[in-house]
Amino acid sequence: MNDLSGRHLARGVDHAAFPTFNPVGTVRFYRDVLGFPVVHSICAAGWGPDDHPDFIHFFFDIGNDDRIAFFYYFGLPRPSSEGKGDAYARFGDSTPDWFVRSRHLAIHVDSGDALMEYRRRLDHSEWPVEMQVQHETIESIYTHDPNGYLVEVTRALRPVTPQEDLDANLTIDALVDIAQREGHTMDDLLTRKAELIVERAPSWEVRV
Repeated sequence: MNDLSGRHLARGVDHAAFPTFNPVGTVRFYRDVLGFPVVHSICAAGWGPDDHPDFIHFFFDIGNDDRIAFFYYFGLPRPSSEGKGDAYARFGDSTPDWFVRSRHLAIHVDSGDALMEYRRRLDHSEWPVEMQVQHETIESIYTHDPNGYLVEVTRALRPVTPQEDLDANLTIDALVDIAQREGHTMDDLLTRKAELIVERAPSWEVRV
């Protein structure tokens, strides 16, 4: 028997699933505008407890054997559209926009031409691109789907280096350490990261 302990066994996203109160708009956005084919659906009647509504669970292929899926519940009242957010969660008006937008789906493409093709498709639809940004190692376009979910299409500007991977691990280890302290700040994070660099540097191989 193979020893699988400690090995990275996952092979990507099977599917990410969200509720929808607008199945028509959802199909038009993902299938007809973005061109993601429908690859599976489940019609569930009489499922679960007595008060559970019938529903359909449907999936779109977003490439690389990954899928985005939606649940549409028959007869479930649409929630209030007041406030900020989407069909999954609503936030009060005082919630900062940057916090509301932080939850999003990012779909990868391989080239600038592919990114611009998705921009063209969106800009000729009811859901035009709201923002195009280059940040760090990626370039992205953003829009909201018919459910209010923020969707990003992104491409890499360059490969991520092993040094950046090392830096990311140092940063996250430092975050885990300081986030357990009351009132932690960015300065605490950077101080702890510097301490970890000093602690670990002797074990790093020097490459010329």
